[in-house]
Amino acid sequence: MKEIDNRISIITKACDDKRGFDIKVLNISKLTSIADYFIIVSGNATTQVAAIADEVEEKMGRAGFDIKHKEGYGTNRWILLDFGDIIVHVFHKEDREFYKLERLWADGEEIDIDFID
Repeated sequence: MKEIDNRISIITKACDDKRGFDIKVLNISKLTSIADYFIIVSGNATTQVAAIADEVEEKMGRAGFDIKHKEGYGTNRWILLDFGDIIVHVFHKEDREFYKLERLWADGEEIDIDFID
């Protein structure tokens, strides 16, 4: 398994462990230089959004992948976790519907996460 697949797997499993839903992985490497992948996940409440973000950061840290930057912990409506070439967006479901990040990056390739697990 390639390292990127391993990191995507750690992140998506951490999201699933905290009952995150509608998990999407987008390969955006051909569209921008800010990252290679976006992982987008939703939670039903601000406490769940924070719990998902905390779980991702903890599991990635345990695996030796340090976070470079994070934003959004104040409101827990949209938390961004930057791992360099992977950026994780943890949304409250209402905010995800409002911002429609997947539609903004629709030219990115959606990755089937079933093959990674």
